[in-house]
Amino acid sequence: MKIVAAIKQVPSRDSQLRINSSATWIEDSDLSWEINEADAYALEAGLQLKEKAGGEVVVLCAGPAGAAQTIREGLAKGADRAIHIESEKNSSDPLALARMMAKVLESEKPDLVLTGLQSDDLGYGQTGVILAEVMGLPHATIIMNIEAEGNGIKVKRELEDGWFQNVEMPLPALLTIQSGATKLRYATLMGIKKAKTKEVKKIAASDLNGAEQPSVRLDRIYLPEKTKRSQIFDGPPKEAAAKLVEKLRFEARVL
Repeated sequence: MKIVAAIKQVPSRDSQLRINSSATWIEDSDLSWEINEADAYALEAGLQLKEKAGGEVVVLCAGPAGAAQTIREGLAKGADRAIHIESEKNSSDPLALARMMAKVLESEKPDLVLTGLQSDDLGYGQTGVILAEVMGLPHATIIMNIEAEGNGIKVKRELEDGWFQNVEMPLPALLTIQSGATKLRYATLMGIKKAKTKEVKKIAASDLNGAEQPSVRLDRIYLPEKTKRSQIFDGPPKEAAAKLVEKLRFEARVL
């Protein structure tokens, strides 16, 4: 089984974020980077499935040259090889990103494509399902577990309020993986050494016949505006308390 795990490089969680001078993105010149959390679980799901059913795991990453560090981390954890779509920066357009990845995967013909449920930086939660649509693949989201079954797979989806759904799917297919679905592995010293010799195929985004052309534009990012407002509840204490509870429950939504 050929499994492709799409991963994204994002700022590490303890980074101090500052908006750049043009207010179009964060100042990223001095940030440290890591694998997007949900994508790390997608990679882990792919590695576990490979251990059970055989095959190979291919890491797919679109991003600047600095994303090579994140790709090597994926290889060190056990992926067999990698594909790096080199672009000037991380795409903020899920449709353009999906088109680029779909173009690259045409020749790979994977049996299963795994992505994280959403990214830690933008949080759109759209790239995986758009990629499935562009590639014409059946897909399922919020996946907690995958099992090979005959010529297809059986997946466990997380629903609301503690409910789950078991779905049987044909292959090829695409899944978006939920964070916390399993325990992540660490890269071993041997894995880090082997990663240096594994194949990393580099493809320029500009060579993908216009697939990288954006369909949306990020105009401005800014900090949430903070406002202060006081409200006095008149009347007897019991009546004022009831009004306060109503405000906290239905407006502030903290109860």
